[in-house]
Amino acid sequence: MNFFSNIVLSALLILTGLSPAVAQETAIVLRDGLALPSVGRYGRGPVHTDALEAQIVAGAWRYPKAGDAVALPDGGSVQWARLQANKDGGFSGPALRGGYAAFQVDAAKPEVRLLEASGHNMVYVNGEPRVGDVYSAGWTILPVALKAGPNVFLFHCGRGSLSAKLTMPASSAVFNTRDMTLPDLVLGERTDTVGAVIVINATPNTLSDGVIHCSGKAVLDTTTVVPPIPPFSMRKVAFHLRGERPEVAGDSETTLTLGGRSATSPNDTAKFMLRVRKPEEPRKITFISAIDGSVQYYALTHAKAQAGKFGPLALFLSLHGASVEAIGQASSYVGKTWGNLVAPTNRRPYGFDWEDWGRLDAMEVLDLAKARFKPDPQRVYLTGHSMGGHGTWHIGVTYPDKFAAIGPSAGWISLFSYAGATRTQNPSAMQSLLLRPMQPSDTLSLIRNYGQEGVYILHGDADDNVPVTEAREMKRQLAAFHSDVATWEQPGAGHWWSADQKAGDEQFGAACVDWKPMFDFFAAHKIPLESEVRAVDFVTADPGVSAWCHWAGILAQEHPLRVSAIHLKCDPAGAEFSGTTENVLRLSLRLSPLPNPGKLTVALDSQTLEVVPGGSRQIWLIKRDGKWASERKPGSSEKSPERGGPFKQAFRNRMMFVFGTQGTKEENEWAYARARYDAESFWYRGNGAMDVVADTTFQPGRDRDRSVILYGNADTNRAWSSLLTASPVTVTRKGVTIGGKEMPGGDLACLFVRPRPGSDRALVAAVSGTGLIGMRLTERVPYFTSGVEYPDCVVFRSDMLTKGSTGVVAAGFFGLDWSIAKGEFVWQ
Repeated sequence: MNFFSNIVLSALLILTGLSPAVAQETAIVLRDGLALPSVGRYGRGPVHTDALEAQIVAGAWRYPKAGDAVALPDGGSVQWARLQANKDGGFSGPALRGGYAAFQVDAAKPEVRLLEASGHNMVYVNGEPRVGDVYSAGWTILPVALKAGPNVFLFHCGRGSLSAKLTMPASSAVFNTRDMTLPDLVLGERTDTVGAVIVINATPNTLSDGVIHCSGKAVLDTTTVVPPIPPFSMRKVAFHLRGERPEVAGDSETTLTLGGRSATSPNDTAKFMLRVRKPEEPRKITFISAIDGSVQYYALTHAKAQAGKFGPLALFLSLHGASVEAIGQASSYVGKTWGNLVAPTNRRPYGFDWEDWGRLDAMEVLDLAKARFKPDPQRVYLTGHSMGGHGTWHIGVTYPDKFAAIGPSAGWISLFSYAGATRTQNPSAMQSLLLRPMQPSDTLSLIRNYGQEGVYILHGDADDNVPVTEAREMKRQLAAFHSDVATWEQPGAGHWWSADQKAGDEQFGAACVDWKPMFDFFAAHKIPLESEVRAVDFVTADPGVSAWCHWAGILAQEHPLRVSAIHLKCDPAGAEFSGTTENVLRLSLRLSPLPNPGKLTVALDSQTLEVVPGGSRQIWLIKRDGKWASERKPGSSEKSPERGGPFKQAFRNRMMFVFGTQGTKEENEWAYARARYDAESFWYRGNGAMDVVADTTFQPGRDRDRSVILYGNADTNRAWSSLLTASPVTVTRKGVTIGGKEMPGGDLACLFVRPRPGSDRALVAAVSGTGLIGMRLTERVPYFTSGVEYPDCVVFRSDMLTKGSTGVVAAGFFGLDWSIAKGEFVWQ
């Protein structure tokens, strides 16, 4: 591959000749280095500052000496100081809270090592960004190529601690079993499902002939082909699990063998335990996610009753708190006589705060559970604890027609009230536009949606984690318009609490989640049938997040990512819809409340239309020059809730990462390292599994409904010309052009999203820069952080890292037709 230097390629010769004795060589533990206290400002926002990152982006940073100073934008400075490990081999201290730790490792010759580190946000290995382990989960093992001589490791630290060591891989490719996704088998039931395990490719060549063999007492022998894994990278790989009916409950040993179809194929073996559960016990159920093709799971606490005995059962969706596993959440409940309980994962124990991909995971699991258990469609309920309590507030307000009632326990209101997101006082036009994509995270701006659900608020009045004032504020806000709200503050209770609960023969679990009065409240509520709904009052901040409520859908906004609202009524006898809208450009109405719709009347915003559905059970309306008009079903060439931006919407539809190979050696190395870093980051934060492919391998005519993330620019990425030919945004080495407006310079970073040609739902996103400085400027843009959003297009200049939002050159939203002219942009 032309994007690796000869010195790195030579590492293969060393690695493939490893003997078992060499593989057991003593680890290199990083013990002596340098620490730099924080020199930046971060948080949940699209823009951050960092004086050291500014040096890295400019290519000016060199390994420091103790006492060397880093100049700050305000004229001050911060110095590097000696850093030594404690007796356990780790580091801790205030400098590691948002600061940096630097180490130098000398190698006598090129070699491959496995970096095992924890406590950091990310690390530069000889200048290349690699994923961190900010939550100290212990999952992160990365193959790194050491060159002969000094090798520099620069850790951006997170929560005040760090540990790191370098070990030798035992083979050219090995398993990492610390982060497996596994189902539970069920006593007496056939097995036909999937698991997932990390495979590490410790070579400079793509691993393209790997297979995984699975065998064990409770499963049949199966073989799964490993997808291509790029050089010096890792991927979480799905493998098949099939078997007859297990006869004994408990743990069953299972073996994975990594092999291949050639003599030089990798060879590794791992043993693990599969749980065999009794049918009545909480268990994990795995599935392939439509979001990214990865293996995920949800947990089930099965109903005590069988469906049919009392009619269709209810369904409870329960969201876990931070650091809690979904199976732990489900196990906190005792099975109900009247419904099944499922607990999605949020993609990780911390995940995305039940926003972004955490919200998508919850709704994907809800759909899977509905398909599997076929519950009563009117009896679906949402609850959760702590971070899951916030998730209950967030998902409940986003999808008010999906749940009959919600029950947040110890829940915080929003990212703004509890989790560090801030609102800028007296924002500039640029700051206002940059913050608009965060609007779906503002719970209180959507609060009127709760009027369609029953709400039970549960909290301990001595909670020292999530203050009870969060519950009291929501109670106060809801009291202004909502009469169907119940609250309970448990006297003297902290964040997690239990109490004896029993009603006859009915048992309950942990009281702070499995709270009898809350479930009694649920039992008194039903979702109305869509045909019976006579009024829809609905608010959304982004149709791409939530467009529909019962029979009414907001399909496009006049001003993207500002709050839109509809207040509509339906009169079946008069065949009429009437009401008002706010910030709505395109509206759709399903005709389910009308028994025999012929010609109907739509009285909207002081305007009356006569509409003939023409045999369809749905009508579409669009506002042109301030006047509503009937239209046919919109085509796929225009923005829609399924494909309308903003930037992060591209990270769905089984997206693939395509890196450029047509630039200089340095540009190509950057593109590959950047794509690999995003793949690693989405694995860590979202349990993801990404296809990372070169532009020379990518085939534009295949998999047209998969979204594509391009790394590079029009000069360096071959796929650009086939996917972005019609784009009004172009990035080259010389500059960025947006709709004919030229922004020259070699230090510009540009993120933007466009529709993928030939698809009605896939997107193309570009992570691009005008030169190496601009490309490096994209490396730590935190779009995988929950709540941090970007518009359809944004251009940063390198001084963003010292000047903040004044370093943003341009940002905006494309129009309904994906044009600049009908869009909304701010230039600076």
